[in-house]
Amino acid sequence: MRRHFSMWVLALAFGTFVTADTTSVSAADEYDYDLVHSSVSFKARHLGISWIHGRFNDVAGKFSLDRENPTKSTFALTIKTESVDTANKARDAHLRQPDYFDTKQFPTIEFKSTSTKVIKGGFEVTGNFKMHGTTKKIKIVLMGGKEHDFGKVKRVAFSTELYLKRSDYGFDKNAIGPIGDEALIMIDCEGVRK
Repeated sequence: MRRHFSMWVLALAFGTFVTADTTSVSAADEYDYDLVHSSVSFKARHLGISWIHGRFNDVAGKFSLDRENPTKSTFALTIKTESVDTANKARDAHLRQPDYFDTKQFPTIEFKSTSTKVIKGGFEVTGNFKMHGTTKKIKIVLMGGKEHDFGKVKRVAFSTELYLKRSDYGFDKNAIGPIGDEALIMIDCEGVRK
């Protein structure tokens, strides 16, 4: 499901995902982000005529699902901007520079939930999204949440898509260049717990 917001991530995620509420009376299931079976990817317009695709290779997160009181479920995600990967070394090096992600000054992109609402097929999650030194409150729709047992490991997965504008996060509008201001962020997250 796509939700349009006037901001740019992640790059999501992006944000995905979660910290446990230690004050909760009911026991919540805590999951770690499974980097092998998850992805945070993005695409942005090039010259307004085609798409540039990329991903972030270094992502970590946690999420906590409270089955008795789902509104207490929490989600947190941290993306290392240095790990941006568009399958082109020269372009990736440029994206790490100050006119784009400025990875030395802003090494991470972060999302941390502040409230969770149950919807059909998943959750509507409100949280703080921080990128390039700017924090904004956003809403994302996480579809999924069904648990699957695989051996001794329990797994659960969510997915979301959202649009973000880099100019909403302190990127210089005059330096946006041929790659468009707006990007579509796609997050597919699988969590594991033992």
